[in-house]
Amino acid sequence: MGSNLQQARAFAGIGLPVTFSIIPGLKSDRDVAGFAARSGIETMIHIPMQAKGWPQRKLEANGLLLSMDEAAIREHLGDYARQIPTAIGVNNHMGSEFTEHEDKMRVVLEMLKGKGLFFIDSVTTPRTVGQSLAREMGVKTARRDVFLDNEQNSAYIRGQLAQAVRMAKKNGSAIVICHPHPATIATLTETLPTLAGQGITLVPVSHLVR
Repeated sequence: MGSNLQQARAFAGIGLPVTFSIIPGLKSDRDVAGFAARSGIETMIHIPMQAKGWPQRKLEANGLLLSMDEAAIREHLGDYARQIPTAIGVNNHMGSEFTEHEDKMRVVLEMLKGKGLFFIDSVTTPRTVGQSLAREMGVKTARRDVFLDNEQNSAYIRGQLAQAVRMAKKNGSAIVICHPHPATIATLTETLPTLAGQGITLVPVSHLVR
């Protein structure tokens, strides 16, 4: 989130618990954060992190790179927190390269622990150390179970949501990540209100960190 306020209003209009994850530095990041705060919607910082294939795979100019030393990483994290001061947690945006490196992730997680923020591992690589290191360090954490909209069409999104429902029924919960694409917003506006009839309770992601 953070590109425009219309997306935020559309998700809020569904009228069910969601958590906004805002990329710091996007043109409407503060507007979206302020709207979320007024609307009782919890927010996270969506931290841009280096992906495999960078720089061919683009990254926000303020993203975290493996080439950064500890001081630079800390400076960036401080900037993010100042831009979105209402955030109660973070998750990684991209980061398939960065999250595999324990030394870099330790710097991130130390700062989160100091600020009392939780960490949701978006699991953009199977070799991520994010959640396991967070647990080791005493940072509240959880991990993404399903990406809803890697394909932006309603049939695919509905299929992914059905998978999340099956996982939640089997394991007790499931964490789902999606993006503010028009197809996603339209599909979720239709489908999320039907989940209660399937025995599913939607909660903000902070309810699922341990």
